[in-house]
Amino acid sequence: MRHVHIHVTGIVQGVGMRPFVYREAMAHGICGWVLNAGDGVHIEAHAPADALDAFVAALSEHAPAAARVEYVEVVDLAAHGWDTANEQGFRIVASQDQTAHTTLVSPDIATCDDCLRELFDPADRRYHYPFINCTNCGPRFTIIRSLPYDRAATSMNCFPMCPECAAEYADPLDRRFHAQPDACFDCGPHIMWREASVGDEPGEAAALPAVGTTRETSDAIIDRCVELLAGGGIVAIKGLGGFHLACDASNEQAVAELRRRKRRSNKPLAVMVRDLADAERLCHVNDVARGLLAGSIRPIVLLRRRAACESGGSPDALALAPSVAHDLPELGIMLPYTPLQHLLLAAAEARGMHALVMTSGNLSEEPVETDDDLAWERLVAAGIADALLGNDRAILSRYDDSVVRVVDGAVMPVRRARGYAPQPLALPALDGTAPCVLACGPQQKATIALTREDADGHVACFVSQHIGDVENGETFDAWNAARTRLENLFDLAPAALACDMHPSYLSSQWARELARKHNLPLIEVQHHHAHIASVMAEAIAAGQLTTDARVLGIAFDGTGAGTDGTIWGGEFLVAGLADFERAAHLRTWALPGGAASVRDARRNAFALLSELGLLEHPGAAGLLGALDEQTRSVTATMIERGINSPRTSSMGRLFDAAAAILGICDKATYEGEPAIELEAAAWRALGGKTVRLDGNHAGVFTSADDSPILDPQPLIESLLNGIEAGTPADRLALEFHIAITHATTHIACEICNRENLDTVALSGGVFMNRLLLQLLTHELKDAGLAVLVPHTVPVNDGCIAYGQAAIARARLAQTASR
Repeated sequence: MRHVHIHVTGIVQGVGMRPFVYREAMAHGICGWVLNAGDGVHIEAHAPADALDAFVAALSEHAPAAARVEYVEVVDLAAHGWDTANEQGFRIVASQDQTAHTTLVSPDIATCDDCLRELFDPADRRYHYPFINCTNCGPRFTIIRSLPYDRAATSMNCFPMCPECAAEYADPLDRRFHAQPDACFDCGPHIMWREASVGDEPGEAAALPAVGTTRETSDAIIDRCVELLAGGGIVAIKGLGGFHLACDASNEQAVAELRRRKRRSNKPLAVMVRDLADAERLCHVNDVARGLLAGSIRPIVLLRRRAACESGGSPDALALAPSVAHDLPELGIMLPYTPLQHLLLAAAEARGMHALVMTSGNLSEEPVETDDDLAWERLVAAGIADALLGNDRAILSRYDDSVVRVVDGAVMPVRRARGYAPQPLALPALDGTAPCVLACGPQQKATIALTREDADGHVACFVSQHIGDVENGETFDAWNAARTRLENLFDLAPAALACDMHPSYLSSQWARELARKHNLPLIEVQHHHAHIASVMAEAIAAGQLTTDARVLGIAFDGTGAGTDGTIWGGEFLVAGLADFERAAHLRTWALPGGAASVRDARRNAFALLSELGLLEHPGAAGLLGALDEQTRSVTATMIERGINSPRTSSMGRLFDAAAAILGICDKATYEGEPAIELEAAAWRALGGKTVRLDGNHAGVFTSADDSPILDPQPLIESLLNGIEAGTPADRLALEFHIAITHATTHIACEICNRENLDTVALSGGVFMNRLLLQLLTHELKDAGLAVLVPHTVPVNDGCIAYGQAAIARARLAQTASR
């Protein structure tokens, strides 16, 4: 007989781990107990050695699907180190909160197949219950208040269970054993409906809501919601991590009205459909995308849209309002992931609606709403939505929907939030660094990151959910809330800080003040180095690089403070984790008005042509004609005198300028719009054909002898020549992408040969451009170089906090070793 203590760590709470352990113990003849604690799951086991070995193996090999077992520690108990009473049977004991809070919490999980069957089974007591869940699905991180994960520590603590639910909860063999959100119509949360009346004005007291306390009243609310949507209305609908704004995706008038009210004129909108069949009626869906859409996370997946000729006239075709995503080649699609969404989509289908717009419930650039009363005030009473479908289960963590895409068969996150965060990412284990580093992230697409060194030597990096652009008080409050929540939940106390070196970022200013106040080490990180370090850290964790590796990092984006006082964004960096050298970059030009030229790509293009001496080119006439004489004169004066005209080497701004020069898009109503429209034009020109990258393409960048400057003059002149010759703008957009690919590959090969490097890391928002990413990746590989792109964090600024954390730890370790 062997007597052991087993400690299981990883995502082992909120995933049905204890009932799983109980069943395995019964199957293997194990006596003892299991409990949840702040640092994971603890087991005391008594059994013959062979049975115990099989039991321990099963803990990892057959763990619940939503679990992620990272480590199973088995320690033999000393003689008389156990209670002989524990040698009779196996039991689940009450959770303990006497250990460090180092366990991981499961993200929210989409409704499982078993619950879905019950949801639509008229004979089931939870038939049409909008909050049905079990140990395999339902809310997790968005309802947890503290560890260990028990009902009393969640927003379900105010819903005492009825006898039937309590019996399920207490039965180790039941699917709902210790399912903390377990509930039914009799004892759980209920949906609530509030509808604006004609006289409602902003600030008016909320009307008393209708509450779905019974199946009949709940169904009536859902029916009324769908009726309003079918009539062209807009409804604010509460989800797991916040509110959505929903409307009929086939109703152009409704979509246009939603855009007007939300102040989101052009940015593409996400669409929710009921099942994979409907998704495939709208887009091309491969096996990887199919798994994402129908899996346990269910993010928004960016998919290539079916051309009109593929679906036109087909009885199976799904029609979307033209303004859902305008002429962009991709569409963001997701499937229902909550019981309420399943009920809504089923009811909508019965009325002939097969797709709903589901966009974040907020005004543009503000955090998504999570509180029912505030959502009523800011979304309905303010005139954005016509009604509110809420509920009385509080959301304790704000989470947007995650967004992903599949590139060359691999998943790449675009926005890491619900379902993914805050699952920790690995960082290299280094000696002499701080036990916890707080990385404060960027200004746009902000996240924060906190590191933790575990007892087994592994380093975890908790990267928060997507927070948004930290440019106003509301979003900075959301940033602070996310930071405080991670620190408190996982007992993390920062011993060092990392921030962007930009002098004006709110998060960087906060970090500098906190470091000064508490005398903490502060590591200020260059933005593009953080981009490349995020790719390197992921590759090191995956065993693709060593901790002392150096790579060529190509960081193409819109804005980042450079070490020379200019705005960087077209950078070639020879980089390690701790440091970097700027090996080459795009030629700089003035950006008159700074942010004003970002919003108005015509001003940016005018400045670029002025810098390149191409304003008099006949091909520039269209651009000049789009600017009135006063704007041209003022812009020229600002450039000449250097008035509020910072110089930039931004590849993102070069793409914007090209879009304006070609007449494709002249103003950005949302971030990156001109560049996105430029890519869409290139895809139209491509028309499904394979790109041929010949080596003599006109307009390739040149670099002067011994100069690390990439001069876009030949490329821009080639575009202007094409305009003058009458070449279609879409074709010139494709030529632009090909030229960028050639030039980047040429310079990359030069630097790698000179520096004896064989690996290139790509990061930055410009690589959200699928066409450029695919072209460049393939050409670099054809040149014999290994190419790294991120797969656990986004290629955009959503990766910055992770990169900052990696750099800070590397620099602290470097300092300690001296």
